[in-house]
Amino acid sequence: MKTMLNKALSTALVLGLLAGCAGEEDTIIMAPTPVVDNEFTTKSAWSASAGKGVGMYYSQLSPEYAYDKVFVASRDGVVKALNPETGKAIWQADLEKEGSARLSGGITAGYGQLFIGSENGQVIALDEETGALNWQTAVKGEVLAAPAVDSNLVIVHTSDGVLIALDQESGESKWTISTEVPNLTLRGNSAPVTVSGGVFWGTANGRLAAAIVERGQLIWQQPIGTPQGATEIDRLVDVDASPLILGSTLYIVGYNGQLTAIDLRSGTPSWKRNYSSSTDMASEGSRLFLVTDKDHIVSVDARSGTELWSNDQLEHRLLTAPVMLNGYVVVGDSLGFLHWIDRRTGEFVAQQQLDDSGFAVAPIAVPGGFVTVTRNGDVKKQTINP
Repeated sequence: MKTMLNKALSTALVLGLLAGCAGEEDTIIMAPTPVVDNEFTTKSAWSASAGKGVGMYYSQLSPEYAYDKVFVASRDGVVKALNPETGKAIWQADLEKEGSARLSGGITAGYGQLFIGSENGQVIALDEETGALNWQTAVKGEVLAAPAVDSNLVIVHTSDGVLIALDQESGESKWTISTEVPNLTLRGNSAPVTVSGGVFWGTANGRLAAAIVERGQLIWQQPIGTPQGATEIDRLVDVDASPLILGSTLYIVGYNGQLTAIDLRSGTPSWKRNYSSSTDMASEGSRLFLVTDKDHIVSVDARSGTELWSNDQLEHRLLTAPVMLNGYVVVGDSLGFLHWIDRRTGEFVAQQQLDDSGFAVAPIAVPGGFVTVTRNGDVKKQTINP
């Protein structure tokens, strides 16, 4: 049976502790909190709760803004729709039955519904207006990544290496594609992305896969990382980041792999650069932003792959994926800090500690500000004060 390393404890820390058996020089040390002269501050517009949150479990339960609502969820099965202006609950659903619902992948909005996956191998569809359960379908493997929606299908990628398309109205399975899963993998999966009739996702065996959405026909697979080394840990090559598509180019990065630009028309790489990461990327115009496996934040020119800057001052602080907010690169860390970085220089411009339970997922933009969800389930809308 396949074994997963728990990224909730951080891939870097897990590997560091294993390597640390060889000597003190291999010990992983979290970087101290940088001293930042804030160019601006943030102010709380409202606070709410997403139940008990996700605790210290691995989770990709990112909040979602859609249908003029903010949707949040907790691992134990509480799902809420919040008013984006006031934070008051519009509706609340409780998906917990016996034991924990173990929600883990989502939230994705589409077709007037919310789609959420669970560690129990369930895909759940809720009515976005009322929170009523529309359907629930069992799939093979844990659903740790957000589903994609396209062509009246809900497409999920499971820990068993299966990509499954479900009918958005009934939850009925329409097609499946299976890919190889090594004996040892990182905990996490690449969220599928769809564009122009195709679906793209990263695999646990170090590849980017592409298929036709309507038929579930595999088109091609492109290697992003090649297993190397003597041990299974050395040979980890998971592609857990979600593909990022800008125009006719797809960008993907793998753990112990490469940051690769792929021409969508031909499926061939335009360039490759040596970066190791298992988190999603962000972009702004012609720049890409990624967080490496050592929690270095890097900016790369999207056209050439040239590194523009690198910031290593948050090393091993268990960063979220980067996001763009108000023209800044923003990451959260395990101590509950938000770090704001100038996209052109890589320098810090602001910093706030919102909650010491830390962040599992990045903030999301909403009208008039942004929303954060902490590991203990605290939800806050923040505004920026110049």
